[in-house]
Amino acid sequence: MVANRDLTLATDLDGTFLGGSEWQRRDFYHYLQSRRDRLRLIFVTGRDLDFVQSLSQQADIPSPDYVIADVGTTVIDGRTWQPLTAVQAWIDHGWDHANERVRSLLAAEPGLRPQPIAAPRRVSYYYEPDRLQTATLDKIRAAGFDYILSAERYLDVLPAGVCKGTTLLKLLTAIDATGDRTITAGDTLNDLSLFATGLRGIAVGNAEPCLRRALRAYNNVYISPYPGTAGIWDGLRHFGCAIAATASP
Repeated sequence: MVANRDLTLATDLDGTFLGGSEWQRRDFYHYLQSRRDRLRLIFVTGRDLDFVQSLSQQADIPSPDYVIADVGTTVIDGRTWQPLTAVQAWIDHGWDHANERVRSLLAAEPGLRPQPIAAPRRVSYYYEPDRLQTATLDKIRAAGFDYILSAERYLDVLPAGVCKGTTLLKLLTAIDATGDRTITAGDTLNDLSLFATGLRGIAVGNAEPCLRRALRAYNNVYISPYPGTAGIWDGLRHFGCAIAATASP
């Protein structure tokens, strides 16, 4: 377990922690690396573990202390790359090996095309906004699952009650991290649940319009004018975080 630190940064990857120009990313990563004794870093992503692990092997990118992958359905300790059992067991129980049931349920639904993802606790599709039926979404919920739409392209079917936000809260409890020292960051609708936790949040400048519209009702979220890593850095300064006191996008 990582001891309490000045800040826990729980951030999405694509478009957020991996967003911005090359020099913005380089400067931000270097800045974080120099302050890792004061920072707990959690990657919260729709990507799978293979992607995150390959990313973490790049020398210039800070390694995460924890990873929430597969849109909240996979949780590991970033130092050992082993499941964080206290949280993973909760997700496994809710899913109960439902992959084939979900595929069968949605096999004939219009506007859906399976993504080539073999995740153990979610089923993912590409969807066509003009063909996806409300009845299809109702069918998912009626069968006891939840879903997330994002980027007007992706549909993920998940265990009921599981998403990036709820899994992050479970993780913070499991590692005895405090919410008042946690800041979230994201850029698409599948990050909305991070902001819905009530934790302080940063929507980066390249956030999709649907997310921006949804965030009008959230007083805990700062919408930065800067994209990607520059937006995170700007948001940390906005919230007065000690590790960002001298930082600038």
